[in-house]
Amino acid sequence: MIKKFLFSSLIAICTLSAAFAQTKTKEPGKELTDPDNLASQYFSQVMGVAVDATSNLKLYKFVYEWIGTPYSFGGNTKKGIDCSAFTKAIYDKVFNTTIRRNSRDIFSMVDPLSKEDLKEGDLVFFKIKSRSISHIGIYLGDNRFAHASSSRGVVISNLNEPYYSRYFYKGGRILESFKKDFTVE
Repeated sequence: MIKKFLFSSLIAICTLSAAFAQTKTKEPGKELTDPDNLASQYFSQVMGVAVDATSNLKLYKFVYEWIGTPYSFGGNTKKGIDCSAFTKAIYDKVFNTTIRRNSRDIFSMVDPLSKEDLKEGDLVFFKIKSRSISHIGIYLGDNRFAHASSSRGVVISNLNEPYYSRYFYKGGRILESFKKDFTVE
């Protein structure tokens, strides 16, 4: 409830700022407030990501709307979702790209990356108490990633936390060939 109120307030502030900026004449030496910049600042604070790392507002809005959704193995709705369904939903709605349904299959669609090479929107893969990939999330910037945690639901975590640092396997960026050619099987 509070989350919806805060988000609604942010939208109202951005709308009012945009309306005000359009009617105000620019004074020499004074910059007009940019509503997208306000939204970037808000998501930056809420998600713990630097303002300059929040270039994709659609991504941050999507993640924000799902925060707190409970984890449900095999789930794909706001009543319950698992890590791969959450990642698949992000790619579908934010990036207009269809990816496969489980983390191991998704890994076959990426160009593997090290932690240092990750950019906003890249994927992060984990081998948690397993020899194979068992968890996936989406990188937001500043070592933060969004994912559906089996114990906490949809959350934002830090790759440098001991737990995630221990089980981190690789990052990945969807290959261009899959962005254009992949069809649901």
